[in-house]
Amino acid sequence: MACRGVLFSITDDQSQKLRSAFGDDEAVLEIVQIEIEEAWDTAHLCETDKAWDAIHRCLGDGTINPNNGPLSFCILGGEHLHLGDTYIISLLRPEQVKILAAELKPLDREWFRDKYFKIDPSEYGFPGGLGEEDFEYTWYYFEEVRKFYEQAALESRWTFFSVDQ
Repeated sequence: MACRGVLFSITDDQSQKLRSAFGDDEAVLEIVQIEIEEAWDTAHLCETDKAWDAIHRCLGDGTINPNNGPLSFCILGGEHLHLGDTYIISLLRPEQVKILAAELKPLDREWFRDKYFKIDPSEYGFPGGLGEEDFEYTWYYFEEVRKFYEQAALESRWTFFSVDQ
């Protein structure tokens, strides 16, 4: 699979539908793939390509572990609706989205760069590895992610991150 991540901001009704399907991975995936992804509401999504991995590591403890600090909610944190071999789907409540948007806002390029180059290269498994080109790629997507959360917070929407593995 591609490992390309996407963040979606969704309505209360969509979030309740997802949450009610929890425990049935097929039902969760059907809602995500058929009802949300196929609609491809560009005003309420943010593609992260493969940069999600480095973004998560930068905002956490440098590892891929979920929920390892408040900033790590950005990608893999929150309520895990599907955490299996084929997909990862994690959901944030509107209150969490607002807190996260405020926490992301002051992060500058220098702070992010410092965190990026502290990632253990032996644990970072993307072609080309850590380096200037990958940093620029990751920074670009991080800025898009930050805008996404600002908008989702303004609209009091739920968000979820989805990636196929």
